[in-house]
Amino acid sequence: MEPHNHTGIPEFYLLGLSENPEIQPVLFGLFLSLYLVTVFGNLLIILAIVSDPKLHTPMYLFLSNLSFSDICFTSTTVPKMLLDIQTQSKLITYAGCITQMYFFTVFGLLDNLLLTVMAYDRFVAICHPLHYTVLMNPKLCSQLVLLAWLISILGALPESLTALSLSFCAVVEIPHYFCELPEVLKLACSDTFINNIVLYVVTGIMGFFPLAGILFSYSQIVTSVLQISTVGGKYKAFSTCGSHLSVVSLFYGTCLGVYLSSTWTQASWAGVFASVLYTVVTPMMNPFIYSLRNRDMKRALNTLLCSVSFS
Repeated sequence: MEPHNHTGIPEFYLLGLSENPEIQPVLFGLFLSLYLVTVFGNLLIILAIVSDPKLHTPMYLFLSNLSFSDICFTSTTVPKMLLDIQTQSKLITYAGCITQMYFFTVFGLLDNLLLTVMAYDRFVAICHPLHYTVLMNPKLCSQLVLLAWLISILGALPESLTALSLSFCAVVEIPHYFCELPEVLKLACSDTFINNIVLYVVTGIMGFFPLAGILFSYSQIVTSVLQISTVGGKYKAFSTCGSHLSVVSLFYGTCLGVYLSSTWTQASWAGVFASVLYTVVTPMMNPFIYSLRNRDMKRALNTLLCSVSFS
């Protein structure tokens, strides 16, 4: 079938996690539960930070933006999947597919950059505590957040714009529950050389430099902490960045799993399973990690919940 002979817009179909009708109710209940926990968990983090003046610090400013980004990140994929299961329709428009790819990339990049900024914040707090308030002033923190948003919005454009030039056959069946760019490229009828180059360049730049920044920050943190003479002092220093380090490990570990699974195995289910981990499970786990490992966050959440229950 010649792709350029089609005058109409191609139809995209998301095959989802399973085509077995008996499993659909189970998948719907499971992912609806995960999505609600993700949304309400991250909303609680944001409300706790906004309502507690003691949490109006750089670290929690970045955390509130990360929670908002996680809500948006999950919302780009899961609601559409739930709707497809409920309506028994797998159709997604061409424009909807491109839009989903763009916003998925935006919030994925934003998560990445915010984690990098948070690593820098912990580096300054531990390695330069006396200069922390000067170095991490409100103006700089706001600029870092705005810069992260700007880079994410612009950084997602090359992949989406080059995807507009692709040609597809009349019916495109995507073996996934959302329009993930690598999967879409595999199904294009036209040459994808430029698209793959753009994908690798953007992924390389937006993956390498933030990760390098995080690794550098933590190498300096470890060096600084090891110089502390008391065990209690070392524990206190490490505890201030334990939550962030856990989230970084979870985020990069699951993302790495996606790319390794797509490179080392031909089984599409392996890549889909890895995608579920970093698109659904990781955003859901972040509120638990920060609330369970952070004494200030626990106090703020308790205050918020008590005020709501007595109002």
